[in-house]
Amino acid sequence: MKNILFVGFRGKNNASGLLAEQLSSDHLLLTNSFAGLKKDLDSVSKEYEYIMMFGVDKTLTSSVRIEKVASVASQKLVSDFDLNSLERAMNDAGIPALLSETPTTYLCNEAYWYALDKYSGRAVFIHIPTIKHLDDTFFERMKFAFSNITH
Repeated sequence: MKNILFVGFRGKNNASGLLAEQLSSDHLLLTNSFAGLKKDLDSVSKEYEYIMMFGVDKTLTSSVRIEKVASVASQKLVSDFDLNSLERAMNDAGIPALLSETPTTYLCNEAYWYALDKYSGRAVFIHIPTIKHLDDTFFERMKFAFSNITH
């Protein structure tokens, strides 16, 4: 299995944090502030092969969005992960996935930027629906999708 750290955001009902906890005991929950998330990511060692990050997007209801890039101050960083394989694994698990080259402009983008910079492109960010839009099988389907790409 690849050495992957799963990352979500803190919050009792934050689907991204709940997913990171479900996927692995080796996870990190980020503080919901710019300074806090940078401090959280700075505390992570560089021993991981990849960082798999999750954040919620209130506009998503039944699909996920895989972010190709993060952008800060008009400068873009790109993931070096095989995103097409990740998209296929999600779709094979019954989770419609879309690849996006349009970074968000808030905490998710900032966290992704720091991870891409620190890990020289070895990070991926996936936006998922909020907890109210997830069905009972979402976490299990995500586990299945990640089991197919992490072995």
